Amino acid sequence: MGTDFTTGSTTELRTLRPDDWDEWYDTLLRAFGGVPEPVEERELVRALTEFDRSFGAWDGGGWVGTAGAFSFGLTVPGGASVPAAGVTMVSVAATHRRRGVLTSMMRRQLDDVRSLGEPLAVLTASEPAIYGRFGYGAGTFQVGAEIDTNRVRLSVPPGTDDIRLRYAAPADVLDACEAVRLALVPLRPGMLSYRRPGWEALGVLDPESGRDGASPLQCVVAERDGGTVGYARFRVKPGWEVAGHNGTVVLENVAALDPAAEAALWRFLCDIDLTTTLQVRGRPVDEAWQYQVSDLRRCQPRLRDGLYVRLVDVGEALQARTYQAPVDVVLEVEDVFCPWNEGRWRLTGDAKGASCERTAEPADLALSVRELGEAYLGGVSLAALGAAGRVRELREGALTEAAVGFASTVAPWLPHGF
Repeated sequence: MGTDFTTGSTTELRTLRPDDWDEWYDTLLRAFGGVPEPVEERELVRALTEFDRSFGAWDGGGWVGTAGAFSFGLTVPGGASVPAAGVTMVSVAATHRRRGVLTSMMRRQLDDVRSLGEPLAVLTASEPAIYGRFGYGAGTFQVGAEIDTNRVRLSVPPGTDDIRLRYAAPADVLDACEAVRLALVPLRPGMLSYRRPGWEALGVLDPESGRDGASPLQCVVAERDGGTVGYARFRVKPGWEVAGHNGTVVLENVAALDPAAEAALWRFLCDIDLTTTLQVRGRPVDEAWQYQVSDLRRCQPRLRDGLYVRLVDVGEALQARTYQAPVDVVLEVEDVFCPWNEGRWRLTGDAKGASCERTAEPADLALSVRELGEAYLGGVSLAALGAAGRVRELREGALTEAAVGFASTVAPWLPHGF
């Protein structure tokens, strides 16, 4: 499909060339407020840019829109790694709004993703309302919290006291921490099972301008029998009032291979000297600390959307994952933006595998590709979407059957943005 600009437009889509990157990236930054990024962050973004997957809208001698994608593998229910386009760096200049620029870029990008044989496209949305019309739905959620560590105590599982914790320079233990991350990837849908070399540096990027008065990045590793079984990266923001100290621990990331190591790290974070608050953001909605704290209310948990999922090839995507209970259902799929997905698909599957083929059989459920994206990783219930009027049950019992099958025993989660 071609460009969708308004009649008479001089705007065209162009593939990004390395020599154009600075101007292209400045166009993106301007759309997000125009605040310059630290040099080290800008250099990392350039190094990670996949030029053959990056392009933009060009008009009158300059860029007026940007879009790109990263080549990822995404963990899906059952533990498989599925190729996915990580949609990123999308912007339209304020001078060119409502001219079809974004629609044209989304059109080209999804056509490209399909041509590359990637069944999924995923993104994190600065404005969630934008992407529903292109078939993306919120497939993961995340929890933030402000834990009052003066009043909240943690109950910990057996073995926690056997974990040794030690400070380490974040860059010095980068490989050990990456090994922990990789071991966890197959266990939770939504994690990035593949990303090109260089992404690990994102976790230790530490520009002074991003600290907001807090310390440089600190790291503590958890060890058992001489091996690394977890780590926490964090900053400490000192604070004082008349009554004494009220510093804040700002958690950047924590990961562990087993409950004891995880509990040891969380207990440490809640007990750092001269601090009274642990600031948490972007954590899994089912993470264990929420069930270990003595008073959840004093943690002020809050929910936020995370990864948005788009099925680019319905059949390939649905048969790439497994289903926790047997499912045999015919789906009537609506997909105006990617019409190759429209029609009826018979999905059969269980915990061992699945198939999804076109069929002429009567439909059991009717829904759009957006609802499929929301339910795909198992964190959003098809039954809940049905109750909201967004999934229609055409055969009695089909909605419950599908909802149970699609669910995941572990909440999907994206550990970092892109």
